[in-house]
Amino acid sequence: MSRLDDLYKAMETLRKEGLPVHDDLEQKASELEEEIIKKEILPVLTKTIEPALQPVQRELVLVVDYVPGQPLSVHLSRKRNFTAELDDAKEIVLDPEVSHSSHEQKATDDKIERGPTRDLSVIFPDGTEIAEKTAVETLVKVVKKIGVAEVRKVVEDYNLKFCKVPVISNRRDEKYGKSQKDLGGGWLLITHSNNPMKKAFLDKVSQVLHLGLIVKLADNRVS
Repeated sequence: MSRLDDLYKAMETLRKEGLPVHDDLEQKASELEEEIIKKEILPVLTKTIEPALQPVQRELVLVVDYVPGQPLSVHLSRKRNFTAELDDAKEIVLDPEVSHSSHEQKATDDKIERGPTRDLSVIFPDGTEIAEKTAVETLVKVVKKIGVAEVRKVVEDYNLKFCKVPVISNRRDEKYGKSQKDLGGGWLLITHSNNPMKKAFLDKVSQVLHLGLIVKLADNRVS
């Protein structure tokens, strides 16, 4: 949590000096808090609370009210849609854990024919071109430029996956976790794919979001 601690300290220093804490710092703190909840706290809660609730036969909602330095307060509600009344309420849920058999993994890996690492470029309608040293770096940079939240929505709506893993996920995969790149805010981008697969993914995102991207591979194949 060192990044979050450092950010808290910086914000506190600004307040002590009577200086404004700008919205971008507040937003960054919120993103880091959500990242910690998704990656560290939610898995612990799932493993401890879910088994403890097994005797309960009716649906309910538990709300944990956390105030630093004070005991936790837990509220119970039978209204499943009560969060609709809270303007800033967010549902934080981990993507399901993906099961990989060794046979499936080998079959998937065999289908992914590797191409040149520097094989992918993307041109935006405003003329901005992204063509990093590797296709992986290009993919990461393009997703960030489009907006992680927007791309994640496309991934969810169209069930877009590489190796059975959502292309943008909030769970580190057991098999392919090393190929998942951190996008910030608790989101991870899986890059275990060949360049035509990356191109097809970006083509789909561009189509759904009406971005008008030109996605090119080294052999001049374009969208």
